[in-house]
Amino acid sequence: MNQTVTMTMQNRANAMLKTRHVFVKELKVMTRVGVLDHEKIAPQRLVISVDLTVREADSNHNDQLDNVVCYGEVVRRIKEICSGEHVNLIETIAEHIAESCLEDKRVLAARICIDKPDIIPECTSVGIEIERLQPAT
Repeated sequence: MNQTVTMTMQNRANAMLKTRHVFVKELKVMTRVGVLDHEKIAPQRLVISVDLTVREADSNHNDQLDNVVCYGEVVRRIKEICSGEHVNLIETIAEHIAESCLEDKRVLAARICIDKPDIIPECTSVGIEIERLQPAT
C-alpha cells in the first residue's frame, strides 16, 4: 500500500494530501437480511454509516455538483442495494455498498459500518465495519 493511501486512511480530510471526507451518518433502512428463520420473514432495520476519503480535484469544484462526490447519490445507492432480494449477511451488503462507492475513482477509501439495532435485546446494537481501498492503477 502506498504512503498516500495509508495516510489518507488515518486522516480522512487532509489539506496536504488534498483529500476531503464525505460521510453519511446513521442512515436507517429496512431490508431483508439474515440467516435465521425469523429474519427471513420480514424486513429488519439496519443503521448504515459511510465514510469516504475523496481525492479533491486539482482545480476548484466551481460550485458544481458534478465536481464533487455527492452524498445524496451515496444514499440513493445504499437504498437501492437494500431494496434488493434477501441476503444472508450484512457483510454482503457492506461489500456492495463499498463497491458502489469505489466506482467513483475519486474515492480513495470507503469505510462502511452496519448496525443491526433490533437483534439482541440486551445490547444497543450489533454489526460490522469494513474498509475498502481504491485498487491501484
